[in-house]
Amino acid sequence: MNKMKIIPLFRVSIVFLLVMQFSTVNAQQIKRLDGSIIKADSLHRKILFLLDQAKVKGLELAVFNQNKVVYKKAFGIGNDHNVPLSTSMNIYGASLSKNLFAVLVMRLVEDGILKLDKPLQDYLPKPIYEYPQKTQWQDNYKDLRTDPRYKKVTARMCLVHTTGFPNWRWDNPDQKLRIEFAPGSRYSYSGEGMVYLQTVIEKLTGKSLEQLMEERIFIPFKMNNSAYTWLPEFEADYALGYNREGKAYGKDKDNEARSASTLETTLDDYANFIEAVLQGKALKKKSREEMFRPQIRLRSVTQFGPKSRKDTSANDGISLSYGLGWGLLKSPYGWAAFKEGHGDGFQHYCILFPETGTGIVIMTNSDNGESLFKELLEVAIGDKYTPWKWQNYIPYQDIAAEKQ
Repeated sequence: MNKMKIIPLFRVSIVFLLVMQFSTVNAQQIKRLDGSIIKADSLHRKILFLLDQAKVKGLELAVFNQNKVVYKKAFGIGNDHNVPLSTSMNIYGASLSKNLFAVLVMRLVEDGILKLDKPLQDYLPKPIYEYPQKTQWQDNYKDLRTDPRYKKVTARMCLVHTTGFPNWRWDNPDQKLRIEFAPGSRYSYSGEGMVYLQTVIEKLTGKSLEQLMEERIFIPFKMNNSAYTWLPEFEADYALGYNREGKAYGKDKDNEARSASTLETTLDDYANFIEAVLQGKALKKKSREEMFRPQIRLRSVTQFGPKSRKDTSANDGISLSYGLGWGLLKSPYGWAAFKEGHGDGFQHYCILFPETGTGIVIMTNSDNGESLFKELLEVAIGDKYTPWKWQNYIPYQDIAAEKQ
């Protein structure tokens, strides 16, 4: 006689919950800027296709609707042990460091510690170049001794990239720091400008960048796995960056804290930060409006390279500009704020449309990452406004065509 197999009720419940969870994930919907909808499973398939076509090792994505995360997922591998990339895995943030620092600066302005338009040298009792050097190179300002124009540099200029400093001193043939044009006169992206502001703030407050970020950014915004230096706890789970051929770079673990470039973070942490910005929790209304207010129009052909010194009207339709620590563009859905991150093996992009509460963060651990940004932005949130040519985000199809 056959006996009926009885499945315990709690097992049925677990199976039911797992099925329901799977169904919920696949039924999840993302609202694009134009009001159209894309389902999560459709976006999953598109991302897997893009990773294959663009030869990108790993990608993490967070999408925001109504100022909240509605989609967050990681794809591909994180390192040479074939460990899957995850949203909680440490990943190098590159220049995403800058918009966190911009919020820190605006919080100091709110507290009356700093003024945006007061020359930074005026905060110090002696010239910046007379202070003893404490880092390997970044607080060495002896090259400015013979150029008094540095005395005009303000916090606003540092955040808007109009200091006159190069991006990095090592970009110059002699690797010396110099002012290349009158401070405040034009835009030229500069990590050195951000670090100069950091150095003055550290002397002014008596606290290190790491201390200030911990107190005013990381703890308030629940960024529990972020730092501007490499920490021992990151050793357990971190992503490697890969070159265009898919070979891993060595992991840089000896960086000194630099406001412009050394952020170590996770997508989970960075998404918490973006939610705080979108929801108005990061800054007071007046400060956020000033941060996202166009400070200078940008008309260069590209952001970097020889064409950055040539003008064009190609981006006039989006009123391409720069705010305080963020690039800005005007769309049919209001002003949008964007920030890119680019380092060896790591290419990231973030854009927010505050008036609609829509945003996206893309993180990749591949030198091929930027080649899929244009298509992914359009598919995921309907962003057709990002100035991808100005950013030199050449689509993978065009790169492949050039090689043929």
